[in-house]
Amino acid sequence: MEQFSRIQRFLGEERFERLRSRRVIVVGLGAVGGHVVEGLVRAGINNLCLVDFDTIQPSNLNRQILALTDTIGRAKVEVARERVLAINSDCRVEALQLFADTGTMDQILTPRPDLLIDAIDSLNPKVQLLTEAYRRDIPIISSMGAALRTDPTLIRCADIFDSKKCPLARRLRTRLRRNGVDRGILCVFSTEDVNFAYDEPEREMQLGDGLYENRGRTRRILGSLPTLTGIFGLIIANQAILRLAEQDPCPKGKTT
Repeated sequence: MEQFSRIQRFLGEERFERLRSRRVIVVGLGAVGGHVVEGLVRAGINNLCLVDFDTIQPSNLNRQILALTDTIGRAKVEVARERVLAINSDCRVEALQLFADTGTMDQILTPRPDLLIDAIDSLNPKVQLLTEAYRRDIPIISSMGAALRTDPTLIRCADIFDSKKCPLARRLRTRLRRNGVDRGILCVFSTEDVNFAYDEPEREMQLGDGLYENRGRTRRILGSLPTLTGIFGLIIANQAILRLAEQDPCPKGKTT
């Protein structure tokens, strides 16, 4: 297995085989999620479920690894599946072109994965996914807001209830508490000060673009750099790789 010899040498045989055997669901294949998938498949993850309702748009070209001039208009899940198999033809990849909401949770979260990675960029679906995964006792790594940030040295990993200076995380915590969600969700966030706040409680804010604009409430599009969103995704992938190689990827209440 020359392809994975370096990660195998780094982790050791037992931990590498454990990593390969894990099943991971990635929901959201945009600027952050696409880089998450890239990191996972190159590390040897051999069982992936990829979920995204959207198609690739011209505005995605500045920051999304799946966006190329010849993939515009195609479903992100299908492009992602092709890319995964082009890297590792033995990987088992399920591609679900679904919008994450209460009506699709069973389809997304069944069978139960070893790890759920949430890279959704809009509030309501994110709350619904995190709440349902928490109730099912599924280990989670969730991406907070990467838009508007410029300083990669301020990116941190912590329980979502310990995150700071992230407007998205602040709104999420409020909603999650109402749903009975407690500590135990690991998130990647930035402590960089940004001039943005979720100050309209009844208005769902989106951090991306594309077909999602036709779903739900009015959404706001935020500017972002290709560098910061990619770094967010690779940090999440790094956390996932190290945790999945262990006996228990992320027991509830032990996110650090």
